[in-house]
Amino acid sequence: MFELVSQGVSIAFAAGSIPGPFTTFLITKTLSQGWRKTIVAIFAPLISDIPIIFLSVVVLRQFPPEIIRFIQFAGGVFLLWLAYGIWKQFRAGGTFQTNDPNPRKTLSQALVMNWLSPGPYIFWATINGPLLVQGLNQSVWAGAAFLAAFYGTFLGILGAYVIIFDRLGRIDARITRAIFMVTLVIMVVFALRLIGEATGILGAS
Repeated sequence: MFELVSQGVSIAFAAGSIPGPFTTFLITKTLSQGWRKTIVAIFAPLISDIPIIFLSVVVLRQFPPEIIRFIQFAGGVFLLWLAYGIWKQFRAGGTFQTNDPNPRKTLSQALVMNWLSPGPYIFWATINGPLLVQGLNQSVWAGAAFLAAFYGTFLGILGAYVIIFDRLGRIDARITRAIFMVTLVIMVVFALRLIGEATGILGAS
């Protein structure tokens, strides 16, 4: 069981440290509406992964490649839509801090993003899924310990992102603007990459 727990912690550190659409989403939301309205979004993977784990471990391997491409395309379009909405919000308000979004809306957007991103499906089908099955084969407690180690570490890292960038956003308006624009551009790049891979313009990574 200790080996599974250590693997869960290590994988969570790796997953949380690699920039991706979800961490970019958290950063832009934190800069635009503060940590209080964004912190709830860190729990989105804990909720959205429930059906993803089932689909990845049990069902996804039987699906044709077209399903993955459809998820990639839908995820890319949704990311572009989010990026455009965040940009419009900033341009209209002239400031990063806004009272418009509420935590439930942010959480809903985060859930949809995870469900429309191929990353979680592939991640659970190839990395975490087999380890979870291995743990469950030992005992229910071993599987539960692996999940607790992974999500405890992963959610902690996401929470750190929110707190750190909330503090950075309070230092200087120019720093906030620079971070905001960089993360927004990264979000658009992720979106275009997903669409490019789904349509065959880019080779799948």
